[in-house]
Amino acid sequence: MGVEPSLQQAAARLAELLTGRVAALSDPAGRDLVFEDDVRPRPLERRPAPADVWAVDGGQCVVADARCVRLLVTRAARVRYAAGERVLEDEGDMRAHLLGVGEERASLAALGLAIDPQASVDANLLRDRWEWDAVERCIDEAQPGALVLVDGDLVPDWRIPSTFMGDLLERSAERNVTIAGVTKHSSLARGGAPLVGQLELEAGVILGARAMWWSPVARTRSDFGAGGLQVVVARLDPDARFAFRVDLPASVDPRAALGAISALSDDAAFPGYPYPLSVADQLAACPPWLRQELWLELDELFHRAGVPIEVRERAFTDRHKLMERA
Repeated sequence: MGVEPSLQQAAARLAELLTGRVAALSDPAGRDLVFEDDVRPRPLERRPAPADVWAVDGGQCVVADARCVRLLVTRAARVRYAAGERVLEDEGDMRAHLLGVGEERASLAALGLAIDPQASVDANLLRDRWEWDAVERCIDEAQPGALVLVDGDLVPDWRIPSTFMGDLLERSAERNVTIAGVTKHSSLARGGAPLVGQLELEAGVILGARAMWWSPVARTRSDFGAGGLQVVVARLDPDARFAFRVDLPASVDPRAALGAISALSDDAAFPGYPYPLSVADQLAACPPWLRQELWLELDELFHRAGVPIEVRERAFTDRHKLMERA
């Protein structure tokens, strides 16, 4: 079978992008960043882990989908380590939301923020809002000197007012609590190639295959309060296969913060990624069995409300799956 001409052309162009030497830095995700002039790997030394460490991650799943209207659930999990011992595992409350046929207005009103009432509402906004609520609670409950790890970057959804993040950073600074966002798969680019991957290759040549390192990348153009944010890339363990984007408040010493995070990134299962975040990720996940349990609960509620079974089936049966089975 011959290769499609369009595939050949796309592959050739992608190869140029991945192996090119274009120096321009960008973030295709559209974040408001000003890139540093000197982006290169620098040695990183491991430091002691903070005595109080928190981690936050969010999850979501669609429980019922009638296409014109969907029922979505979100949750935000929190984990706490005190002196290296896990002392809290909080899966987070399930929050149900209806999206479609105008029902998302009620979900928007329930967010409790001054969001434009005409703003679009989707799963990203709903999950993001309650993740930041969980981060806020961690900051309030943390001991001075604590570290709060967040899955993803520290730039909130564009629909969330920037003052919210500014207030959060100022509160964390007042309480001497450091926030750090760790992104698993970054969109940062140099030319057309993933920046993190390029820095990994460069660091291997410059510093050695088992070196821990970090590199400054950018700062936020918008001032979120407390000086805004700084964006870096770091390899946090000698055995790590991957480096990660890490967001920190601009007022934080990146070497000290990354050195402390590296002490939490030596788990044998996934070296280089903070293990408190791995635990939070597992707690927040909405696997298929959970979706099925939620559907059974929803189906029982439909039954009590007098919704005929044929109405339920016609609304929520996935016709694609039926046709695939045929």
